[in-house]
Amino acid sequence: MRSRGTKHGGFNLVEALVATMILSSAVLTLGAIGTNALSGTRLHRHYEVAAALIDKQLSLIDYMGIDQFIQTGQTEGIVEELEPGYQWQVTTEYQNVDNLYLVGITVSWLEGARPYRVTAQTMLDGTGAVAATDTNTGTSAETGDQPRL
Repeated sequence: MRSRGTKHGGFNLVEALVATMILSSAVLTLGAIGTNALSGTRLHRHYEVAAALIDKQLSLIDYMGIDQFIQTGQTEGIVEELEPGYQWQVTTEYQNVDNLYLVGITVSWLEGARPYRVTAQTMLDGTGAVAATDTNTGTSAETGDQPRL
């Protein structure tokens, strides 16, 4: 038999609502953290692709030689194969010292409606690997030695 002064076990409605609100806010917070982490990872991947495109352009310029690169006139382009579509632009400025050029490469893209951009600058001399080798004889133009493979 139960006495009249004892309480029944369990939760009342207010306690259940407070517990539900606390649990809901914790789940929403964890969801927001996860979404921000995924967005940050995607943006980081775009920056890595942009850095790889800059490295590719610098390698091409270094191989061709800056003088030959400027003569080709290919100083900008679009890479549509990669999402979200990257645009690159190369600027060169002669420094009037020892055939040095200031080379700037900018890669830009749109993420949603927001533009992003990565820029790198370096100094290069006017000669490259192609310019240093005589293509008719296969010998180095400067030393007369056989090219190393």
